[in-house]
Amino acid sequence: MNIRIATVSDISILVQYNIAMAQETENKTLDYDVVHKGVTSVINDTTKGFYLIAKDADIIMGQLMITTEWSDWRNGYFWWIQSVYVHPDYRKRSIFRSLFLHAKDLAQQKGSICGMRLYVDESNTTAQHVYSSLGWEKTDYQFFEIDWSK
Repeated sequence: MNIRIATVSDISILVQYNIAMAQETENKTLDYDVVHKGVTSVINDTTKGFYLIAKDADIIMGQLMITTEWSDWRNGYFWWIQSVYVHPDYRKRSIFRSLFLHAKDLAQQKGSICGMRLYVDESNTTAQHVYSSLGWEKTDYQFFEIDWSK
């Protein structure tokens, strides 16, 4: 397995995986064109973030996206892990673990990253157990949003 930063040639599978993830974890149907524009925007503008993919031969087994949040309290950046998806054929093979550990290594090498964060749907207990097993801790914060895209 090889972990690398996604490129333009990976856009179509990233879009497919994002759509599958939303359907599977939140029962949401995403608009293909909107997701395609969003993924393309990240790939073409690294200030927005980047995707890591786990690949074996020509098969992308899983993905995650990293975005940043500045913390004035810590004078550093948090890396947010988002858009996590492992294709069902490759689950239970430590794909997410490998992606996460690669991201963690990259963050620690940078020096300006003060921590990592992610959010997970309350009903996705499988993912919560995986995150806990990798050392993630539940915080006292709740997630709120105003979504103008609806």
